[in-house]
Amino acid sequence: MSAVAPVLVTGAAGFIGAEVALRLLQRGEQVIGIDNLNSYYDPALKRARLERIAAQVASGPSTTATAWQFQALDVADGKAMAELFQQARPRAVVHLAAQAGVRYSLENPGVYIQSNLVGFGHILEGCRHQAVEHLVYASSSSVYGGNRQLPFSEQQAVNHPVSLYAATKKANELMAHTYSHLYGLPATGLRFFTVYGPWGRPDMAPMLFARAILAGEPIRVFNHGRMQRDFTYIDDIVEGVIRCLDQPATPDPAFDPLRPNPATAAVPHRLFNIGNAQPTELLRFITLLEQALGRTAIKEFQPMQPGDVEITAADTSALEAWVGFRPHTPLELGLERFAAWVRGYDDTKKAG
Repeated sequence: MSAVAPVLVTGAAGFIGAEVALRLLQRGEQVIGIDNLNSYYDPALKRARLERIAAQVASGPSTTATAWQFQALDVADGKAMAELFQQARPRAVVHLAAQAGVRYSLENPGVYIQSNLVGFGHILEGCRHQAVEHLVYASSSSVYGGNRQLPFSEQQAVNHPVSLYAATKKANELMAHTYSHLYGLPATGLRFFTVYGPWGRPDMAPMLFARAILAGEPIRVFNHGRMQRDFTYIDDIVEGVIRCLDQPATPDPAFDPLRPNPATAAVPHRLFNIGNAQPTELLRFITLLEQALGRTAIKEFQPMQPGDVEITAADTSALEAWVGFRPHTPLELGLERFAAWVRGYDDTKKAG
């Protein structure tokens, strides 16, 4: 084991997890990545992300040859997770492993309970027993649920989730706060807003739309295109994650238990939105994607889906005040990069 304690990244074969692992490696960190490589979407994409990480490590200085370790583990496996924490003794944890997807939670609730609740409990226990310096974990903008007060602020109550996925993320925030209170664990929860970009998830709208448009197939446009999302480019998300990792949560000296602020606490637990702060209507997003791909979409307009919300909009002022950063990549630029990657990745798969 290296003299420098590693950073543990869970969900390291996932969209955000792989990019976070790459950034940590690029700045000289020792990184242990885990992922269960499940079949929620094509595991080939997950393996390709891991191959990309391995290739970057192999092309770097010889001193980085052992900087990256990957294990196929499921966070819901309590015994395996306890052994991992005991052996690795990470100095910090970036917890991004979770069963994602709102609509999938309507059909497979048990998977969310195991991964997002039981699995998160194992992460908290590992952090507690190994005295981890800082836990950064993924929450979601979905916790705002039926809230209609825009933009969404961390100081608003989030007591009305509209999907089980959202409820598990709200539960994660409560569980982390409890461990901060009981055991002094510094923990920071990040509420991600609709992340997109190269190497993105194929079950999300950007990839679904792009591949259908390129294939000349129709796309399903829910709520007749009137939904708005705070689309956030992957590089901005990663920058926010890294900056928060480097700034462990601390108790809020101004916390008033008579008028409690939901975003902070008298213990080392913080919550931050991380979004582009520029919500875009779905039809506008599709238009920009069409321009980036040079193709016109065949649109099938459909009603709102159960579990969805009409608008997400992030107030990111707290994140900016905490780490001096707010996401800023324009949607036009992000979609150009995304479209170029989709074409290149799909062409590579066909050639292979």
